[in-house]
Amino acid sequence: MPPTPSEPIDDLASAARYLEGLINLERRPDVPYARYDLGPIRALLARLGDPHERLSVVHVAGSKGKGSTALLSEAILRAAGERVGTFTSPHLEHWTERFRIDGAEVDGARLAAAVERLRPHVDALRDEGPARAPSFFDATTAAALLLFADARVDRAVLEVGLGGRLDSTNVVDPAVACITTIEYEHTDKLGDTLAAIACEKAGIVKRGRPVVIGALPAEASEVVLARARELGARAIGLGRDFSVEVLAADATGIRIAYRQDAFAVEAALPVLGAHHASNAALAIACVRALGAHADAALAGAVRDGLARAALPGRVEVLSRAPWVITDGAHTAASARALAAALAELPPARTHLVLSVSAGKDLQAILAALLPLADRLTVTRAEPARSLDPAEIAAATRAARPGLEIAVVPNPHLALRAARESLADDGRLVATGSIYLAGLARRLLAR
Repeated sequence: MPPTPSEPIDDLASAARYLEGLINLERRPDVPYARYDLGPIRALLARLGDPHERLSVVHVAGSKGKGSTALLSEAILRAAGERVGTFTSPHLEHWTERFRIDGAEVDGARLAAAVERLRPHVDALRDEGPARAPSFFDATTAAALLLFADARVDRAVLEVGLGGRLDSTNVVDPAVACITTIEYEHTDKLGDTLAAIACEKAGIVKRGRPVVIGALPAEASEVVLARARELGARAIGLGRDFSVEVLAADATGIRIAYRQDAFAVEAALPVLGAHHASNAALAIACVRALGAHADAALAGAVRDGLARAALPGRVEVLSRAPWVITDGAHTAASARALAAALAELPPARTHLVLSVSAGKDLQAILAALLPLADRLTVTRAEPARSLDPAEIAAATRAARPGLEIAVVPNPHLALRAARESLADDGRLVATGSIYLAGLARRLLAR
């Protein structure tokens, strides 16, 4: 139960109970996209003294890669000597992952204090009626902005939750915006064409502020570039204004070469998957667009920051003997990227543990991942949002007859059984949803 009005929010558990008691628009299929509105969070922030106006923000949107780009931006900025606050979503294991200051998760007591400060203002707005009621994501975004302003960070890195135009984070006027990728996702809310989805993402572009753009489909790129021209925002595009080359990719990570105008740097990242090269390039371009660091100093920060970067739940290696890997791939493109990353590893008999959320392109995900599998366990990582494992199993049998399949609805049992049956020279890959990636980290990292 949520805390009563007289019960203080004084720890992480009570903060979580309060936040979870707010309407979570992203989890409500019955709530139309028109209900998404920046009015409630603007009213909430105004009551808190508009903490976001005291922040210099790197604002990152995209269909995929936005969380990685945010974390890599944080790594470079911290290596450049800046104090950085980073807000990402969703979390893999626990609430405090969403809120980072100086590279560390905010502790539970500090987060609880911020939520306690929010509560009377959230409750007052809820009393004004449903149209004024802040959502779960409004409240968590406001908590992050409050924490970062109180900590007087030099820079805040904010990852968009959903879309862009109507996302709670879009109250900021960023120093630089970034749109990583655009593909078909959340079509029930963002639109069923790439142009429509691009229009929602391009909502984070602000007048006179630079925007860094990844390699987008032509239909989407035209929309974003038109928005940038309309607002006089300098567009800095991957493949046009800057480039990245993968020099090496193996089981230890990747090495990249970045070039932009007269600026060039080579750097190593201890993460699997050549697809992270574009995320790293976007992060470098975002930091360079800030204009806060001379190129020589920035080159050193890129090398130092990326060498220490960690990307939890993104082709993350939990064990190497045997190989245990988890990844939150939940789109066709991210599943293909995972498959390409696994191809960089030595061959091994692979046990795939899979859960897929409802509304995802199951056939495309299976097309990318099934060729990797010697054995498959299907499960249900999140009861309210994941597909029935029987449905995944049926689709798998149609796509790849003869593959050994186990249906284990309980994700804890599925992961534990897969790990216990794994041979020393085998490989376990848990993927298909962020929920499963987080659970795999909790159960298998130890």
